[in-house]
Amino acid sequence: MEGVIVKILKKPRLKDPILIEGLPGVGNVGKISAEYIMRKVKAKKFAEIYSKYFPPQVLPKGDGTIYLVRNELYYKKIKNGRDLIFLVGDYQGISSEGQYELSYEVLKIVKEFGCKFILTLGGYGTGLFNETPRVFGAATSKEYIEEFRKLGVIFSPTDPGGGIVGAAGLLLGLGKEFFGMEGVCIMGETSGYISDPKAALNVVEVVDKYLNLGIDLEELREKSKKIEDLTTSMTLKLKEEEKKIEKLDYYA
Repeated sequence: MEGVIVKILKKPRLKDPILIEGLPGVGNVGKISAEYIMRKVKAKKFAEIYSKYFPPQVLPKGDGTIYLVRNELYYKKIKNGRDLIFLVGDYQGISSEGQYELSYEVLKIVKEFGCKFILTLGGYGTGLFNETPRVFGAATSKEYIEEFRKLGVIFSPTDPGGGIVGAAGLLLGLGKEFFGMEGVCIMGETSGYISDPKAALNVVEVVDKYLNLGIDLEELREKSKKIEDLTTSMTLKLKEEEKKIEKLDYYA
């Protein structure tokens, strides 16, 4: 089997498309964000990507049948703006070699459709449950830093401290160096312990403002509220346990 196999289902004609990536990662923020936007704008699938660099498994569909794990590309034609391409999927590559090959293959595909700009979506894990999580960013040029700062994105010289790992970083790096593409990574601040729709909501809001899509955010707000209630409950329980331990230490 080849390292990466692409199955093109159809070849849409697209106008100066923007690639939006949202694969599984920290807090699944990118995945939740991209799939929510994709679903709300009713994007259509045009390609499937299979690879030996994905985990060796199949997944159930829910009706008793299975499918081979994969990444997928969807498109949405926008009447008064640039068209969109979405990269979503079950997994990222499980090795460094796989990450590079998969990212490079995706860039080759979207280049054929005239893509010049990339938005990668992800989570910035802090290990903390923050009441008002922030949105961090990184860009291929200063021009986009100023543009996204106006949308509330924080560009810090120290965050993320460990760099941007995986497709969210490689697509921008490879895209800039080998395909002449510009781009921005948008990262929602998250604890990283759970799938985080609250962080995803903040990311989607930025993307929605930037692209002027007019996305209905109510469904994501409801999921965000549930997670907020859950984390508040967990925090209170932890504080109660800490108080119990303090009392035990006092009387020991």
